[in-house]
Amino acid sequence: MKRYFVIAIIAILFLTILYFGWNMFYSKNSQKGVNFSQEIGILPAATDPTTVELKNGDTYDLTASIVKKNIGGNDVKMLAYNGSIPGQLIKVAQNAVITVNFKNNTDVDSTIHSHGVRLDNQFDGVPDITQKAVKPGESFSYKMTFPDVGIYWYHPHVREDYAQELGLYGNFLVTPNSPDYWGEVDREETLFLDDILIEGGQIANFDKSVIDHTLMGRFGNTMFINGDDNYKLSVRQGERVRFYITNAANARVFNFTIPNVRMKLVGSDNGKYEHEQWVDSVIIGPSERQIVEIAFAKDGEYQILNQTPDQTYALGTIDVQKHPVTTTYLPVLRENQDLIDSLKPLKSFFNKPADKDLKLTLEMGSSAPENNSSMGEHMMGNGEMMEDREMSMGEVEKIEWEDDMGMMNVQSTTNTLTWKLIDQESEKENMYIGWEFKKGDTVKIKIFNDDQSMHPMQHPIHIHGQKFLVLSTNGQSSSNLVWKDTTLIQTGDTVELLTQMDNPGTWLIHCHIPEHMEAGMISQFEVI
Repeated sequence: MKRYFVIAIIAILFLTILYFGWNMFYSKNSQKGVNFSQEIGILPAATDPTTVELKNGDTYDLTASIVKKNIGGNDVKMLAYNGSIPGQLIKVAQNAVITVNFKNNTDVDSTIHSHGVRLDNQFDGVPDITQKAVKPGESFSYKMTFPDVGIYWYHPHVREDYAQELGLYGNFLVTPNSPDYWGEVDREETLFLDDILIEGGQIANFDKSVIDHTLMGRFGNTMFINGDDNYKLSVRQGERVRFYITNAANARVFNFTIPNVRMKLVGSDNGKYEHEQWVDSVIIGPSERQIVEIAFAKDGEYQILNQTPDQTYALGTIDVQKHPVTTTYLPVLRENQDLIDSLKPLKSFFNKPADKDLKLTLEMGSSAPENNSSMGEHMMGNGEMMEDREMSMGEVEKIEWEDDMGMMNVQSTTNTLTWKLIDQESEKENMYIGWEFKKGDTVKIKIFNDDQSMHPMQHPIHIHGQKFLVLSTNGQSSSNLVWKDTTLIQTGDTVELLTQMDNPGTWLIHCHIPEHMEAGMISQFEVI
């Protein structure tokens, strides 16, 4: 018996080595010479973002281009909107309509997707669904409408794994028409959280034709706030600051905290919560946003941290100057009765059975013609290794804060695995699901994140063109509702979303880890 056990272990090791060897051969030979260039040459240096305030009817020119940026003492090639990383903060009033003339001067096809903005379908920026991709040197004009208060962002919807990772992202801040929508503060700051993978002083290579890191997504080893690996902010003692925080990382979940302050959670993706609440930290999945308010009562230096169960990372510092402002901060929590009242007509839908039922899972191996017939067998070895990993942890983690799969993640590609959205009723998958709704439908969607898949992990699920409420998680009703467009579904969780299908057109639902989306975890639906 012991002999058979040893033979089995040797067989598993052999298959694993064979798999990695095949991947290395494939990447070094079949894909040789097709990485995106890392040449710096005489590229202009990236600048810091500015704020652009646009009024109803205004037109704005936005150009994506190639720049250089110094990270950790090394100049690296990156991409920027109007020369800055992040792109300009575009500030508009609620219900404003603007035109953005986009030009692509990068080395990859592109679009502008206005993430979370419920605009006309033809301007959603999804190639082959709402428009043709904007090729290098080409332009496209977007008419953008902003019906909802909140913090939104813009980024490409082509090769997000590369273009967004290299710096193509910026915020829209939609200000309310009502002066008392938010509590009173002395200043507002937008914070983009991000990370990037640096190897040998350069950004790790991206292949032009094959997307890698598809198992977990591309985690970085250098973290940013607003494109800066040494972010600093200066405020005055006593100032009340509202922070609009966006996670632009490909895969990393941040647990944002500033120790030794009272932090008030007031809003998320599409506006304010029913009730403000005191929090020590906020978990922000890729593409999610959270809005917090802080009054800095004492002078001194405060650290901005990403605090995970295993490690704490310094993201930046806030220098509070000893020159008190004269405003008074009332440490009270607001109850937003206007939002509570607006949700009352939807209460009758909260307990109805789900209209749609999705499962998020993974299939290892592929039937793609590029793969040989034994690839499935090679992946079986990986599957057994993953089972060992899960058993060693005792139970599967709800959130994977780091890339713990190493070379297996690096060498996984769209050819070796498929991430899946599965309609539990029809058993159709990904782009073949084909949901149809009528304008005005209120739809309850149940989503289960399979903890028995070959690599269970969290997924930030984004719905285009509509907004939704997270009604419950694992049967526990949400006690503080807020309109969202993206929600982080942790491993093993079942969430129920209530979506108002008010915006006609063909839209996407997908995981916002770009590598997962490219590896299949994406579907479309139509609102007629």
